[in-house]
Amino acid sequence: MDFSLSEQYTLSIRLRTDGFSFVITSPLGDDDLLQTDYQPDETLSLTANLKQAVQSFEWWGRPFHKVQVLVGSKRFTLLPLELFEDEQAEEQFHYNHPRHDHEQVMYNILQRSNLVVIFGIDSYVHHFVCSSYPEARFYAQSTPLIEYFAGKSHLGNSRKLYVHLAPQGFEAYAYDRGRLLLGNHFDATTTADVLYFILYIWKQLDLAQERDELHLAGDLSRKEQLLPELRKYIRQVYVMNPAQSLDFQSIHLCE
Repeated sequence: MDFSLSEQYTLSIRLRTDGFSFVITSPLGDDDLLQTDYQPDETLSLTANLKQAVQSFEWWGRPFHKVQVLVGSKRFTLLPLELFEDEQAEEQFHYNHPRHDHEQVMYNILQRSNLVVIFGIDSYVHHFVCSSYPEARFYAQSTPLIEYFAGKSHLGNSRKLYVHLAPQGFEAYAYDRGRLLLGNHFDATTTADVLYFILYIWKQLDLAQERDELHLAGDLSRKEQLLPELRKYIRQVYVMNPAQSLDFQSIHLCE
């Protein structure tokens, strides 16, 4: 890619404790011009890992047309838009999550879903990114996923459960034709745990075994073990296409 044209490009960053991703795309919507993944050192802080990751990037610090950062964390909470008040965002966030040192509370307003996602980000990470890109926009990773799944949920007449898998757990979003029934993170490191929690959610929401749908996305490295077991209990089980990077691909829905 021609770095002298960086002001025409969009830089998207995903930050999770289990890995970072950096994607540069052109405004023409072509294939990614560059994608780099980085595996953090567990002995270092998130900020130290981020500094170490970008020090080898010749493009870091160059101007971009747009910089967007996705924060992957289970520290998020959802609130109906009509109940949200800007000055109470921190209080509403800490109602569901204990206080952490050096954490900044931010929020995304989802007009399509009539929701607000309130989330926490390491304040040192936020400062480091903003020192190079003060115009950067920050989103919870759940924000584009919620908007994307909400749109998909209108197809057909069945209720739908979307499961976005990651190495250390998954996020689950259930819809009844656009109406969010559930949005939550579940810690699950083994296939057995993933199976247990999905079936637990299915039962708690009283979803129909024959008619309602389960859609899987995200890290599908365990799908060969997971799919046969899920299909013993749920008839309509699907793998989304594309399954990966749905957050990057749907972030435009949040603008």
